[in-house]
Amino acid sequence: MKKSMNYFVVIVLTGALFSCVPQRKLEEEQAKRESCEKELADLKTKSQDCETKLTEANKQLADNQKMIVGLEKDTAVIGNSYRILTNKYDKLNSINEQLLDKYNRLLEGNLADTKKLSGELQLTQEQLLKKQDELKALAAELEAKKKSLDELNAELKKREARVAELENVLKNKDAAVNDLKKKLSDALLGFEGKGLTITQKNGKVYVSMDESLLFASGSTTVESKGVEALKKVAKVLEQNADINVVIEGHTDDVPMAGKGEIKDNWDLSVMRATSIVKIITKNSSTDPRRLTAAGRAEYFPIDPAKVRMLERKIVERKLS
Repeated sequence: MKKSMNYFVVIVLTGALFSCVPQRKLEEEQAKRESCEKELADLKTKSQDCETKLTEANKQLADNQKMIVGLEKDTAVIGNSYRILTNKYDKLNSINEQLLDKYNRLLEGNLADTKKLSGELQLTQEQLLKKQDELKALAAELEAKKKSLDELNAELKKREARVAELENVLKNKDAAVNDLKKKLSDALLGFEGKGLTITQKNGKVYVSMDESLLFASGSTTVESKGVEALKKVAKVLEQNADINVVIEGHTDDVPMAGKGEIKDNWDLSVMRATSIVKIITKNSSTDPRRLTAAGRAEYFPIDPAKVRMLERKIVERKLS
């Protein structure tokens, strides 16, 4: 039976560099695979954190805007009250002057009238002092509201700047991924639809090649068409030094005979991934520390039909 193999190149947008460890022992390859998966999980966590912060910042921004609207309404009401009290204060001042004038004219007149006017004058003065206190209190409250409004406006500007910063980060990331996908599509124009596909998902670009481009059944030597395609990929990676790459080897579920260096599908998938790495480094100046070779054997099939078959087998094992 023919041994099929699906191959994935996962290009992750990150400035970090991975150490390139020589392929000498199977344990070292497994450790390298675990490191790659951990790095992928960290990147997903950071992306989720960024989106969570953006959501929180937008919510805080909306709350601040509502608070500002309320404060502006309160400020308008207080300002109107302040103007009304100022008008009343002016009127009371005028009345007080009139009463003082009457008091002076009637000072030598009727004692009873004089006492009455004196009482009215005292009451007016008390009312005047009370209005003065109210005006001072309103002025202090107005100043406090104004200060609070200024602080909220300053905080709002900070929030808006943070939101803009987070949106710019996400925008730049999407633009970089789209640019990389276009460069790969342009470089591999003659191969797409002929055993090679380029897709974009979850902030990454995936280049998939099947056995028609890469390997003969049970072989770890890349076919000439595959070498040609990989050389083009290598040139794109060479020109984008901030891109790190995971090369994954996949096989079908047909067991290996277990002879020679290749004992099983794990060996086959890892050795094929290593062959891809060597072709990329040989045909470009790509830093080997940016490359990771990993094998998935038959446990992570690319063919959807294979995926469904594997899921049925897992269910059958659980039920047995």
